[in-house]
Amino acid sequence: MDRAELLHKISTFPLIASVLAEYLWSGDFPSIFKGQGIEADEVRHYQRGDDVRTIDWNVSARFGTPYVKRYREDRELRVFLLVDCSASMYCGSTPLSRYEQALLCAGLIAFSANHAGQSLGALFFDRAISHIFPARKGRAHIMAIISRALSIRAKAGGSDLEAALTGAGRLLKQRALVVVISDFLSIHWEQALGRLCHTHDVIALRIEDPLDRDMAGLGLISLEDPETRLAYQVPASFPGFRAAWSAWHEQHYRSCQGICRSAGAAFLNISTGDDAPAQLIRFFGKRSIPRQRGPRKSSGSSL
Repeated sequence: MDRAELLHKISTFPLIASVLAEYLWSGDFPSIFKGQGIEADEVRHYQRGDDVRTIDWNVSARFGTPYVKRYREDRELRVFLLVDCSASMYCGSTPLSRYEQALLCAGLIAFSANHAGQSLGALFFDRAISHIFPARKGRAHIMAIISRALSIRAKAGGSDLEAALTGAGRLLKQRALVVVISDFLSIHWEQALGRLCHTHDVIALRIEDPLDRDMAGLGLISLEDPETRLAYQVPASFPGFRAAWSAWHEQHYRSCQGICRSAGAAFLNISTGDDAPAQLIRFFGKRSIPRQRGPRKSSGSSL
Protein backbone atom coordinates (compact mmCIF):
# COMPACT_ATOMS: atom_id res chain seq x y z
CA MET A 1 0.00 0.00 0.00
CA ASP A 2 1.47 3.38 -0.96
CA ARG A 3 1.74 6.42 1.30
CA ALA A 4 -1.35 8.16 -0.11
CA GLU A 5 -3.56 5.09 0.38
CA LEU A 6 -2.31 4.58 3.92
CA LEU A 7 -2.89 8.23 4.84
CA HIS A 8 -6.38 8.10 3.36
CA LYS A 9 -7.21 5.03 5.44
CA ILE A 10 -5.83 6.62 8.59
CA SER A 11 -7.77 9.82 7.92
CA THR A 12 -11.03 7.89 8.38
CA PHE A 13 -10.09 6.73 11.89
CA PRO A 14 -11.44 9.78 13.77
CA LEU A 15 -14.91 8.66 12.64
CA ILE A 16 -14.63 5.31 14.43
CA ALA A 17 -12.24 6.28 17.24
CA SER A 18 -15.17 7.03 19.56
CA VAL A 19 -16.09 3.33 19.63
CA LEU A 20 -12.62 2.22 20.70
CA ALA A 21 -12.32 5.14 23.11
CA GLU A 22 -15.48 4.02 24.87
CA TYR A 23 -14.02 0.56 25.50
CA LEU A 24 -10.60 1.87 26.54
CA TRP A 25 -11.62 4.68 28.87
CA SER A 26 -15.12 4.01 30.12
CA GLY A 27 -15.56 3.24 33.81
CA ASP A 28 -12.86 3.21 36.46
CA PHE A 29 -9.40 2.68 35.10
CA PRO A 30 -7.30 0.54 37.47
CA SER A 31 -5.03 2.59 39.74
CA ILE A 32 -1.30 2.12 39.52
CA PHE A 33 0.74 1.98 42.73
CA LYS A 34 -0.10 4.86 45.03
CA GLY A 35 1.99 7.89 44.22
CA GLN A 36 2.08 7.22 40.48
CA GLY A 37 -0.13 9.81 38.79
CA ILE A 38 -2.22 10.16 41.97
CA GLU A 39 -2.25 13.18 44.25
CA ALA A 40 -2.50 13.06 48.05
CA ASP A 41 -5.84 14.58 49.03
CA GLU A 42 -6.05 14.23 52.86
CA VAL A 43 -5.05 11.96 55.74
CA ARG A 44 -6.98 9.66 58.07
CA HIS A 45 -6.23 7.30 60.94
CA TYR A 46 -4.44 4.10 60.01
CA GLN A 47 -6.77 1.08 59.89
CA ARG A 48 -5.93 -2.61 59.95
CA GLY A 49 -5.17 -3.77 56.42
CA ASP A 50 -4.01 -0.38 55.08
CA ASP A 51 -0.91 -0.40 52.89
CA VAL A 52 2.01 0.71 55.09
CA ARG A 53 3.46 2.53 52.08
CA THR A 54 0.64 5.07 52.39
CA ILE A 55 1.56 6.08 55.96
CA ASP A 56 2.27 9.79 56.27
CA TRP A 57 5.23 9.68 58.64
CA ASN A 58 5.36 13.44 59.21
CA VAL A 59 1.74 13.63 60.34
CA SER A 60 2.04 10.41 62.33
CA ALA A 61 5.07 11.75 64.22
CA ARG A 62 3.30 15.04 64.96
CA PHE A 63 0.23 13.39 66.52
CA GLY A 64 1.86 10.29 67.95
CA THR A 65 -0.43 7.85 66.12
CA PRO A 66 -0.25 6.47 62.56
CA TYR A 67 -2.05 8.31 59.75
CA VAL A 68 -2.32 7.28 56.12
CA LYS A 69 -2.66 9.41 53.03
CA ARG A 70 -5.86 9.34 51.01
CA TYR A 71 -5.46 9.86 47.32
CA ARG A 72 -7.34 11.67 44.61
CA GLU A 73 -6.72 10.00 41.29
CA ASP A 74 -5.50 11.98 38.32
CA ARG A 75 -8.00 10.91 35.66
CA GLU A 76 -5.78 11.81 32.73
CA LEU A 77 -4.14 8.70 31.33
CA ARG A 78 -1.09 9.17 29.12
CA VAL A 79 -0.94 6.87 26.12
CA PHE A 80 2.47 5.84 24.84
CA LEU A 81 3.11 3.84 21.65
CA LEU A 82 6.19 1.68 21.09
CA VAL A 83 6.39 0.87 17.37
CA ASP A 84 8.88 -1.55 15.81
CA CYS A 85 10.31 -0.17 12.56
CA SER A 86 13.03 -2.81 12.03
CA ALA A 87 13.55 -4.42 8.63
CA SER A 88 11.47 -7.52 9.39
CA MET A 89 8.39 -5.29 9.78
CA TYR A 90 8.58 -4.12 6.16
CA CYS A 91 7.99 -7.46 4.45
CA GLY A 92 4.87 -9.51 3.89
CA SER A 93 2.71 -11.43 1.44
CA THR A 94 -0.36 -9.14 1.51
CA PRO A 95 -0.88 -5.58 0.23
CA LEU A 96 -0.02 -4.43 3.77
CA SER A 97 3.41 -4.92 5.30
CA ARG A 98 3.72 -5.61 9.01
CA TYR A 99 4.89 -2.03 9.53
CA GLU A 100 1.91 -0.57 7.65
CA GLN A 101 -0.48 -2.70 9.71
CA ALA A 102 1.35 -1.51 12.82
CA LEU A 103 0.79 2.12 11.78
CA LEU A 104 -2.92 1.46 11.20
CA CYS A 105 -3.21 0.03 14.72
CA ALA A 106 -1.18 2.90 16.17
CA GLY A 107 -3.27 5.45 14.29
CA LEU A 108 -6.58 4.13 15.58
CA ILE A 109 -5.33 3.98 19.17
CA ALA A 110 -3.93 7.50 18.82
CA PHE A 111 -7.21 8.94 17.57
CA SER A 112 -9.17 7.14 20.28
CA ALA A 113 -6.85 8.72 22.86
CA ASN A 114 -7.43 12.11 21.25
CA HIS A 115 -11.20 11.53 21.29
CA ALA A 116 -11.00 10.88 25.04
CA GLY A 117 -8.87 13.98 25.62
CA GLN A 118 -5.74 12.00 26.53
CA SER A 119 -2.19 12.95 25.63
CA LEU A 120 -0.18 10.72 23.29
CA GLY A 121 3.53 10.00 23.02
CA ALA A 122 5.45 7.54 20.85
CA LEU A 123 8.77 5.80 20.50
CA PHE A 124 9.98 4.11 17.30
CA PHE A 125 12.78 1.55 17.45
CA ASP A 126 14.82 -0.89 15.41
CA ARG A 127 18.28 -1.96 16.60
CA ALA A 128 18.14 1.16 18.78
CA ILE A 129 15.60 3.83 19.71
CA SER A 130 15.31 5.95 16.57
CA HIS A 131 12.54 8.50 17.23
CA ILE A 132 10.85 9.81 20.38
CA PHE A 133 7.72 11.97 20.43
CA PRO A 134 6.86 13.52 23.83
CA ALA A 135 3.26 13.17 24.96
CA ARG A 136 0.99 15.92 23.67
CA LYS A 137 -2.65 16.37 22.77
CA GLY A 138 -4.37 17.16 19.51
CA ARG A 139 -4.93 15.83 16.02
CA ALA A 140 -2.06 17.88 14.59
CA HIS A 141 0.34 16.10 16.94
CA ILE A 142 -1.00 12.69 15.86
CA MET A 143 -0.66 13.51 12.17
CA ALA A 144 2.88 14.78 12.74
CA ILE A 145 3.80 11.41 14.30
CA ILE A 146 2.17 9.47 11.46
CA SER A 147 3.81 11.63 8.79
CA ARG A 148 7.22 11.12 10.37
CA ALA A 149 6.57 7.40 10.78
CA LEU A 150 5.81 7.06 7.08
CA SER A 151 9.20 8.52 6.20
CA ILE A 152 11.17 5.98 8.27
CA ARG A 153 13.16 3.54 6.16
CA ALA A 154 14.10 0.00 7.17
CA LYS A 155 17.57 -0.65 8.54
CA ALA A 156 19.35 -3.98 8.72
CA GLY A 157 20.55 -5.25 12.07
CA GLY A 158 17.43 -6.55 13.78
CA SER A 159 15.43 -4.98 16.59
CA ASP A 160 16.25 -4.38 20.24
CA LEU A 161 12.90 -4.67 21.97
CA GLU A 162 14.58 -4.82 25.38
CA ALA A 163 16.16 -1.39 24.84
CA ALA A 164 12.83 0.06 23.69
CA LEU A 165 10.94 -1.25 26.73
CA THR A 166 13.67 -0.08 29.11
CA GLY A 167 13.82 3.30 27.40
CA ALA A 168 10.06 3.75 27.69
CA GLY A 169 10.24 2.94 31.39
CA ARG A 170 12.84 5.66 31.90
CA LEU A 171 10.97 8.23 29.82
CA LEU A 172 7.58 7.77 31.47
CA LYS A 173 7.50 9.65 34.77
CA GLN A 174 3.73 9.27 35.22
CA ARG A 175 1.44 6.31 34.80
CA ALA A 176 0.59 5.44 31.22
CA LEU A 177 -1.12 3.01 28.94
CA VAL A 178 1.78 1.60 26.89
CA VAL A 179 1.00 -0.14 23.60
CA VAL A 180 3.85 -2.20 22.13
CA ILE A 181 3.42 -2.97 18.42
CA SER A 182 5.98 -5.38 16.97
CA ASP A 183 6.55 -8.78 15.39
CA PHE A 184 8.51 -9.57 18.60
CA LEU A 185 11.36 -11.12 16.62
CA SER A 186 13.82 -10.10 19.29
CA ILE A 187 15.49 -11.69 22.32
CA HIS A 188 15.99 -10.97 26.02
CA TRP A 189 12.99 -8.63 26.38
CA GLU A 190 11.05 -10.62 28.98
CA GLN A 191 12.43 -8.93 32.12
CA ALA A 192 12.16 -5.45 30.60
CA LEU A 193 8.49 -6.10 29.86
CA GLY A 194 7.91 -7.29 33.42
CA ARG A 195 9.49 -4.13 34.84
CA LEU A 196 7.32 -1.94 32.61
CA CYS A 197 4.17 -3.81 33.68
CA HIS A 198 4.95 -3.10 37.33
CA THR A 199 4.25 0.60 36.89
CA HIS A 200 2.17 0.89 33.72
CA ASP A 201 -0.65 -0.86 31.90
CA VAL A 202 0.83 -2.59 28.87
CA ILE A 203 -0.82 -3.96 25.75
CA ALA A 204 1.25 -6.07 23.33
CA LEU A 205 0.12 -6.18 19.70
CA ARG A 206 2.00 -8.86 17.78
CA ILE A 207 1.90 -8.38 14.01
CA GLU A 208 2.21 -11.43 11.77
CA ASP A 209 1.74 -12.32 8.10
CA PRO A 210 -0.57 -15.07 6.74
CA LEU A 211 2.51 -16.71 5.22
CA ASP A 212 3.78 -17.34 8.75
CA ARG A 213 0.95 -19.81 9.24
CA ASP A 214 0.55 -21.49 5.87
CA MET A 215 2.77 -21.84 2.78
CA ALA A 216 0.50 -24.36 1.03
CA GLY A 217 0.43 -24.30 -2.76
CA LEU A 218 3.51 -22.11 -3.23
CA GLY A 219 6.01 -24.68 -4.57
CA LEU A 220 9.67 -23.66 -4.65
CA ILE A 221 9.85 -20.02 -3.57
CA SER A 222 12.60 -17.47 -3.05
CA LEU A 223 12.80 -15.66 0.28
CA GLU A 224 15.08 -12.95 1.59
CA ASP A 225 15.97 -12.31 5.21
CA PRO A 226 15.04 -8.63 5.63
CA GLU A 227 17.61 -8.15 8.39
CA THR A 228 20.66 -9.70 6.67
CA ARG A 229 19.54 -9.49 3.00
CA LEU A 230 20.49 -13.16 2.65
CA ALA A 231 18.42 -14.77 -0.14
CA TYR A 232 17.54 -18.46 -0.27
CA GLN A 233 15.01 -20.83 -1.80
CA VAL A 234 12.65 -22.97 0.24
CA PRO A 235 10.65 -26.08 -0.81
CA ALA A 236 7.18 -24.91 0.20
CA SER A 237 5.68 -27.85 -1.69
CA PHE A 238 7.20 -30.31 0.80
CA PRO A 239 4.72 -31.17 3.61
CA GLY A 240 7.57 -31.68 6.07
CA PHE A 241 8.99 -28.21 5.45
CA ARG A 242 5.57 -26.56 5.65
CA ALA A 243 4.85 -28.35 8.92
CA ALA A 244 8.18 -27.25 10.44
CA TRP A 245 7.70 -23.67 9.21
CA SER A 246 4.20 -23.43 10.68
CA ALA A 247 5.27 -25.12 13.92
CA TRP A 248 8.09 -22.61 14.49
CA HIS A 249 5.79 -19.62 13.99
CA GLU A 250 3.11 -21.17 16.19
CA GLN A 251 5.69 -21.76 18.91
CA HIS A 252 6.84 -18.13 18.64
CA TYR A 253 3.26 -16.91 18.88
CA ARG A 254 2.53 -19.01 21.96
CA SER A 255 5.82 -18.01 23.58
CA CYS A 256 5.05 -14.30 23.14
CA GLN A 257 1.53 -14.81 24.42
CA GLY A 258 2.76 -16.67 27.50
CA ILE A 259 5.47 -14.13 28.30
CA CYS A 260 3.02 -11.22 28.05
CA ARG A 261 0.40 -12.90 30.20
CA SER A 262 2.96 -13.82 32.85
CA ALA A 263 4.21 -10.24 32.95
CA GLY A 264 0.68 -8.85 33.25
CA ALA A 265 0.36 -7.41 29.74
CA ALA A 266 -2.70 -7.79 27.53
CA PHE A 267 -1.92 -9.62 24.28
CA LEU A 268 -3.43 -9.45 20.80
CA ASN A 269 -2.18 -11.12 17.64
CA ILE A 270 -3.06 -9.32 14.39
CA SER A 271 -2.33 -10.53 10.86
CA THR A 272 -1.58 -8.21 7.96
CA GLY A 273 -4.60 -9.79 6.33
CA ASP A 274 -6.92 -8.71 9.17
CA ASP A 275 -9.11 -5.63 9.42
CA ALA A 276 -7.17 -3.83 12.17
CA PRO A 277 -10.01 -1.57 13.42
CA ALA A 278 -12.41 -4.51 13.65
CA GLN A 279 -9.83 -6.63 15.50
CA LEU A 280 -9.00 -3.88 17.99
CA ILE A 281 -12.64 -3.02 18.71
CA ARG A 282 -13.50 -6.71 19.18
CA PHE A 283 -10.50 -7.24 21.45
CA PHE A 284 -11.15 -4.29 23.75
CA GLY A 285 -14.86 -4.93 23.71
CA LYS A 286 -14.37 -8.44 25.10
CA ARG A 287 -11.87 -7.79 27.84
CA SER A 288 -10.56 -5.15 30.17
CA ILE A 289 -6.95 -4.15 30.63
CA PRO A 290 -5.27 -6.49 33.14
CA ARG A 291 -5.39 -5.20 36.69
CA GLN A 292 -2.63 -7.43 38.03
CA ARG A 293 0.86 -5.95 38.03
CA GLY A 294 4.05 -7.91 37.60
CA PRO A 295 4.67 -11.64 37.24
CA ARG A 296 1.80 -13.95 38.11
CA LYS A 297 2.05 -17.14 40.09
CA SER A 298 2.13 -20.25 38.00
CA SER A 299 -1.07 -22.25 37.81
CA GLY A 300 0.83 -25.42 37.05
CA SER A 301 0.66 -25.18 33.27
CA SER A 302 2.63 -23.15 30.75
CA LEU A 303 2.44 -22.26 27.14
